[in-house]
Amino acid sequence: MPKLRGEAFWRETLRSAHYVVAPMVDQSELAWRLLSRRHGAQLCYTPMLHAQVFLRDANYRRENLYDEACPEDRPLIVQFCANDPEVFVQAALLAQDYCDAIDLNLGCPQMIAKRGHYGAFLQEEWDLLQRMNIDKTVKYAQMLEKAGCQLLTVHGRTKEQKGPLAGVASWEHIQAVREAVNIPVFANGNIQCLSDVEECIRKTGVHGVMSAEGNLHNPALFEGRNPLVWEMAEEYLEIVRKYPCPLSYVRAHLFKLWHHTLQVYQQLREELAKVKTLEGIIDVNRELKLRCQEEIANQKEGEKPKEGLPFFHWICQPYVRTGPKDRCRENGDSGTEKGVRGKRALEEEEDGNSELLSKNKQKKKLRNPNKSFDPSLKPKYAKCDQCGNPKGNKCVFNMCRGCCKKRAFKEVADCPGHGLLFKTKYEKSLSWQHSQRGIQTPEISQRGDAEVGEMAVLKEAGDTTG
Repeated sequence: MPKLRGEAFWRETLRSAHYVVAPMVDQSELAWRLLSRRHGAQLCYTPMLHAQVFLRDANYRRENLYDEACPEDRPLIVQFCANDPEVFVQAALLAQDYCDAIDLNLGCPQMIAKRGHYGAFLQEEWDLLQRMNIDKTVKYAQMLEKAGCQLLTVHGRTKEQKGPLAGVASWEHIQAVREAVNIPVFANGNIQCLSDVEECIRKTGVHGVMSAEGNLHNPALFEGRNPLVWEMAEEYLEIVRKYPCPLSYVRAHLFKLWHHTLQVYQQLREELAKVKTLEGIIDVNRELKLRCQEEIANQKEGEKPKEGLPFFHWICQPYVRTGPKDRCRENGDSGTEKGVRGKRALEEEEDGNSELLSKNKQKKKLRNPNKSFDPSLKPKYAKCDQCGNPKGNKCVFNMCRGCCKKRAFKEVADCPGHGLLFKTKYEKSLSWQHSQRGIQTPEISQRGDAEVGEMAVLKEAGDTTG
């Protein structure tokens, strides 16, 4: 059967999919993909897989793809990150029987992609991209098309637009790419509800629309519904029972699903962070459901959602990231001072108030209630004369251990404070060598005397016989 290309590939292999769940690291696992498909998603991507690891590690292949094979989970696209053409091809061959298409990540803007030299940071490597995709042309999207790409997803943002700097995706750029190529194009960005999907298709002319953040906060987005948060959680947790995944994935999903509700019930946030079993998470969901139902029962007529939300917090809805300037205004800051913190003013975080601490520091506080993050209470360390790291209190050179070790070795000196005894060990070595010479000298002379005596005896014996 000839390989399908372009529009035929999208229509036949991908079944004309319009509603697409994005590849999300640790988030688009099988259980979440099945939940999303139940609620309108027509095509899903796996989380991004590392081609090099996939190629060399059989356990990695099993855990991330082979063991997750499921008839309900099709059509499915496997996404790889790679920076070596041969590795990418070999990984794709190992995955091809478990999916409907292979995707190369050229859009990840995260620091891990920069360190690994893949994702959006391959965009600067046109020569490398040419080798990975056979050919090169003037325009980036057309280059990929001519290189054999059969489907292109355009994120509409630069690699610098991430986290609080994500901003609005440019549908104009997506439209320009769609008009420049003859292969199917998916759009990604600014998708928070079904009407956004429809508007994006209408304005850009793309074949399908991909959702990541919007899908995580409302897996029924493609149905055009906003269900109750605990109902989505209950359904997801039932799927996880059948298709297990790491508990960290489950916890991360519920933090997204319950985002607005956890702003109201902070204690449940702490319980979700600490729970160690799936059953424990189910109990937290049950408690959240009871609290929300009680709040609904006591709701006053005509009461409106708080915090400017479109719906009450117990309803699945989008989370709109605030930009750095908005966050500065929320913290009562103009945003012009050097060293401004995005999430909270530095002095607010450091005063030890657990409500203003970062999540990581809150976890440390739970483990050790007496722990303080007040910088004024931190011990002051004298600095190493060489590198500026804290020096050893008893170091004879006033240095940290690393610098002290280098100097003591070079000068054949001791530093009892750091337990470095180069001089002492050297002197002991010399003493031992001298003692060995003293022991060996008499033995040699005795051996010499014995040899002389033995020769004399032989000589006498010779004389007698003669």
